[in-house]
Amino acid sequence: MVWKFFKKEEKTDKKPISVKSLKPIDYPSLIILAWAKAVEGNEEIQNWLKNNGYPELFYSVHAIYLKDEPRDWLLKNGYAHLMAMIHLAEGNQQAGKWLLEQKFDTLYHMGRAVDHENESWLWLSKNSTQDIFMLTKSIQFIKDQIEENHNDMHSINKDL
Repeated sequence: MVWKFFKKEEKTDKKPISVKSLKPIDYPSLIILAWAKAVEGNEEIQNWLKNNGYPELFYSVHAIYLKDEPRDWLLKNGYAHLMAMIHLAEGNQQAGKWLLEQKFDTLYHMGRAVDHENESWLWLSKNSTQDIFMLTKSIQFIKDQIEENHNDMHSINKDL
């Protein structure tokens, strides 16, 4: 089965994403906090993540900033669940449905919280850790800045 939210319309030769091929995303709190700082733009931490065994977090940062190559990297390297969370944060409800079907509840609520869904902020406050909450806030802040730039006629097509 191919999920439409993972495919670009112009590319039809991709193989279906197998849930079995997804890699685990269980990180210590310090790595999640580093990820949050990387999302906020700390390039030194971004590079540290890439060079110290967390390339998926490095690429997810750039995927959050709407870069296509990192988005493709995540899909090709077993991190479609991270990409689905990013898509949900951008309003793609199919991605959210898929996350719930695959039992990625935390990623589901992170994506919805980034997209300003109060119920998901409540869920995260009750069911996740402070580091996940902080990461979600960092992603939301950046996504809001990107949206604001896209809606500002003086900075159209300028990403952060």
